[in-house]
Amino acid sequence: MSDKFKRAHHNNHWLIHCCLIFVCMVMMFPIIIAIIESFKLQQDIERNPPLLFPCDTSTQTFNLFACRWSTEGYSRVLVIKSDPKSLLGFDITGTIISIYLGNTLLYATTSSLLVVLLAATSGYAFSRYNFRGKRTLMTAIIAITGVPLLTIILGLYQMGVNIRKSGIPLDDRVYLIIVYVGLFLPLSVWIAKGFFDAIPRELDDAALIDGCSHLGALFRVSLPLALPGLLAIFLLTFVNVWNEFLAGYLLVSNNKYKPVMFGLYNFLGQNIINLQVIGAACILISLPIIVIFLIFRRSFFQAMVEGAIKG
Repeated sequence: MSDKFKRAHHNNHWLIHCCLIFVCMVMMFPIIIAIIESFKLQQDIERNPPLLFPCDTSTQTFNLFACRWSTEGYSRVLVIKSDPKSLLGFDITGTIISIYLGNTLLYATTSSLLVVLLAATSGYAFSRYNFRGKRTLMTAIIAITGVPLLTIILGLYQMGVNIRKSGIPLDDRVYLIIVYVGLFLPLSVWIAKGFFDAIPRELDDAALIDGCSHLGALFRVSLPLALPGLLAIFLLTFVNVWNEFLAGYLLVSNNKYKPVMFGLYNFLGQNIINLQVIGAACILISLPIIVIFLIFRRSFFQAMVEGAIKG
């Protein structure tokens, strides 16, 4: 009986792995297609019937040594120009890299740092203290996370217009960062609370006995122990801001301050028939996030699990 159970368990094990491999292949297929298209020539992209790899000849359907790869798409996105005064001897003048990517890096980094700071202090307060209306406030915070951006974008847009008309010295970039913080802070508070709940209260009590203030206990004891969770919050916010399009498109009036997703949208209109250029732009924009996710993927998964089952 035990042998039958072991064989059944072994078969289920292989079945689960096969299903996971299939799902991964389905999810990876569009990415692989985009990478291949970005290195193709325009005439190979327009082939009918289409070919996955441009490696055919007049006598063979596939010849590895006859593949026609091109970096034209990447060169048109980067627009590299020589500059003897530059540190590397050249400058990247393509607007997606030189303008929009820098804007998104500013928005993502600043918003993520502010979200981490506010989520850490708020999550600590919800985790350690009991006060009137605590449960109601936590319920309201989690309810806010279910409100889609599309339902409030008109109000945010009108607020931005009124701020510009009133003469308040509030830059569009600052306003967009405030919006991003408001969008991604509620869920981050719950995640931070989950990580602080996992830290024994006795450590804070010991710090208070030794003379620390409540803020001292937070920054000297609890915060270092919750650092993996705070790193996960930073990364989650960073990825969400990086991939966000609607707010950056509507709430910033000056195109020079708009994020990289707007740059891709604008670039798409100019190169709608040049698919290899669009593919190269998509790969270059997504590459930083892919690298960051691969490096810190454990923190991502830990944040999702800890934030879901604790608190």
